[in-house]
Amino acid sequence: MTTKTPSTPDAPQLATTHTGAPISTLPLPEPLARLLVLIGSATALIGTFLAWTWTDDFPGDLTVTGYPGGLQLITLTGAALTLLFTLAAYRIRGLNWLLPGGTNSPTLLLTLGVLGSTGYTMGAISDHLGGIVNLEPGAWVSGIGALIATIGALGLPSDTPDTDNTTNPWHRLRHSLKAPAPPRAKPLPDAVEILIIAAAFGIGLYVLAYGIEAYTELFIGFLITAGFGATALHRAGLIPRLNTLTTKHRNVTLTAAIIAAALFPFTQSDASYALIGVNILIFATVALGLNVVVGLAGLLDLGYVAFLGVGAYTAALVSGSPASTFDVHFPFWAAVLTGAAVSLAFGVIIGAPTLRLRGDYLAIVTLGFGEIFRITMNNLNGSAGPDLTNGAQGIPNIPDLKILGWDLGTEHDILGFTLSRPANYYLLMLFFTAVVVLVFRRSGESRIGRAWVAIREDETAATAMGINGFRVKLIAFALGATLAGFAGTVQAHVSYSITPEQYLFANTVPPNSAFLLAAVILGGMGTISGPLIGAALLYLIPAKLQFLEDYQLLLFGLALILLMRFRPEGLVANKRAQLEYHETDQLDVPDQQKLPEGTVGVSKAGA
Repeated sequence: MTTKTPSTPDAPQLATTHTGAPISTLPLPEPLARLLVLIGSATALIGTFLAWTWTDDFPGDLTVTGYPGGLQLITLTGAALTLLFTLAAYRIRGLNWLLPGGTNSPTLLLTLGVLGSTGYTMGAISDHLGGIVNLEPGAWVSGIGALIATIGALGLPSDTPDTDNTTNPWHRLRHSLKAPAPPRAKPLPDAVEILIIAAAFGIGLYVLAYGIEAYTELFIGFLITAGFGATALHRAGLIPRLNTLTTKHRNVTLTAAIIAAALFPFTQSDASYALIGVNILIFATVALGLNVVVGLAGLLDLGYVAFLGVGAYTAALVSGSPASTFDVHFPFWAAVLTGAAVSLAFGVIIGAPTLRLRGDYLAIVTLGFGEIFRITMNNLNGSAGPDLTNGAQGIPNIPDLKILGWDLGTEHDILGFTLSRPANYYLLMLFFTAVVVLVFRRSGESRIGRAWVAIREDETAATAMGINGFRVKLIAFALGATLAGFAGTVQAHVSYSITPEQYLFANTVPPNSAFLLAAVILGGMGTISGPLIGAALLYLIPAKLQFLEDYQLLLFGLALILLMRFRPEGLVANKRAQLEYHETDQLDVPDQQKLPEGTVGVSKAGA
């Protein structure tokens, strides 16, 4: 039996078993549990204003009382958000908008984030300075407060009903992290909705810039808090509400995203951070091209990075490098079109004889193509083959670009801001990313795009309905290769030199075929923002956690296993993927939003 808490009509439903007992991980009365969360999070917040260690040898200088810094700010942010969402659970006027979905699961996630980041900081200080004796009272105050808040959050009832009525603590904890889908929101004026979208992208830009600038210890704490915080916002219903607005105002959303991305280099004072940004864009653009092949057409390509290499080598050979065997120096736009055209040709040449294969057989052939490309570039050194690519030495000294008199290799001052060389290339790559996004969006919504999805879902049925499967797949393969070639032309100039070893199937340094495929799967196949987010995470995390380089592939594999277990549709899932992977998961959906019987089957077959 299910009961509701006596509150406002929009209050979320709290879960009860058929006996009427609230489902919680710890047996605490709800008022006491919520009070513990308030006291604990307030204590953790106060502790950030006290010194956490006695020496500034630990990064971030946590010795100052009254002025939080470094990892203290991470705990401060998490504790403040926990307080805010806990107060909103009391239905305080003006805070109801924070909890359109779940009430208690966001609080639990935030307290776990505060406990994780604070515990990590205390452990890092002890390890770095040689023992817990180096912890000042402020660290203990915040740590104990975070622990108290987490205990209280574990005593809160879950937001969704559990028909199993189990006493397994692990099952109860997992169930406590679930939340109901938010009810349909009342429409707001268009101007207000657009302002909300702009504010969301502004916050996103600030968070991304903060993460890129963070040193290693701070980045780990940032990653813990950001992960739990983003999940809490989703469980609270804020991210689904934002997704509704962005879907309604798609053109505004795309414009806001491009403007926010264009402002990124103006927030950076260090050229190395802008270099991380441009490499993320290159990686993300190639991942979006692979998304055409894998996400829309359903073709498993394990050698896709070779098309990036084709574009890069073509641009290097025709852009006036002293090591090039061709004595030519094409203008940039001619080099770009040449690189894209050669990649397109390779896509057709490789795709025409192989796309009649399906599944694992196609994957093996594309994997072979990727390795053949790398070996061929190694052998075109004048001894094992023609002198074309300089073999393993690659093509160095690729000159910087000049576009309409604008030298991308020198610094430029704009409105009091200095744009470094990486910042110049970042803005250029952003333009190409916007073009690729537009191509992906238009092609996905076209007749060809619908044919790709039909082929992906059931090629036999699509062929029976009159779709030329071979032709449609070849178009997807050729388009994906062309988009990768576009990105490769910019990559050649950004990196100054290219070598065959940059285009491996798997390596600790992206982009490579394995990481590109993982970016698409992690972000969400068939979506626009999914591969962009997945590529950003898979590039940024290894770049910041270089001390784990020897274990990156191991951790990478574990992360994929966990993703397939808990969110197989990816971080940003389209509706079809959600229906496919959660056909029986109807408990989190309000009655008015439940799908009629048979909807799932129609959705999959009606692609």
